[in-house]
Amino acid sequence: MDYSAHFHREIVAFEQAARGAADGADAPLIPSCPDWTMSDLVLHLGGVHRLVARVIRERLDRQPDITDATLFELPEDRDGWSAPTGGPHHGPVPVSLVDWFAEGAARLEALFRSEDPGLAVWTWSAERTAGFWLRMQTIEAALHRWDAERAVGGRARPIEPDLAVDAVTQTFEVMAPARRAWREAPPGAGERFRFRRTDGPDLWTVRFDGAEVRLTTGAADEDTEGASQDVELAGTASDLMLFLWQRLPADRLDKVTGDRAVLDRYFTLVPPV
Repeated sequence: MDYSAHFHREIVAFEQAARGAADGADAPLIPSCPDWTMSDLVLHLGGVHRLVARVIRERLDRQPDITDATLFELPEDRDGWSAPTGGPHHGPVPVSLVDWFAEGAARLEALFRSEDPGLAVWTWSAERTAGFWLRMQTIEAALHRWDAERAVGGRARPIEPDLAVDAVTQTFEVMAPARRAWREAPPGAGERFRFRRTDGPDLWTVRFDGAEVRLTTGAADEDTEGASQDVELAGTASDLMLFLWQRLPADRLDKVTGDRAVLDRYFTLVPPV
């Protein structure tokens, strides 16, 4: 997959949504991130981009000090900008904030295109490469583009299918194990979930076994495991991704069958982190 091309499209679309909100009116709330307005969302994503760019540009092997204000290359004039913590912060979205975001996003894109994805750098994951950040930030850009479009128009374009398919896989390869460790989740007892894509052949079977998240992928016509799952969920690739990233409730999917108590134990819709 050409992650760089996806990253470019998503950050351009995110910037368009943010500029549409920088119209002098009060910053719109982000329905899918209830503690944020558009200003908070732009500041968040722009800050992440600059942190990742510093890591890759300087080949850092450890997390940079996020209390160091120089990390984020903030302009001197930040009149009307939201605070880095707390929220939601109301008031108009500053055009200068969107400009700052666009500059940082373009610089990160240039790094992604010029650096070897195998370059060894710090990440919060077991995979410590620049390629990890390219994949992660492409998914995050798509997710927050969806957030921003929903805030300004009430409707958001779906995530592109091939990126959404990869994001579902990445959720169970990377995000689910990390989130369970961060939150000190109780060990799994073999609970099994089946995710079926309705706009393509993809199928994911996930088992929570102790501290492990075990993933099997394939196509629906290759499924030989019968009805052994506790819960089965079916939806478009985009909707499955958005469900797993806590943007859509299960009831918005095409089909959910099985033990809803088990589903809620693992996938309760809560405000995203």
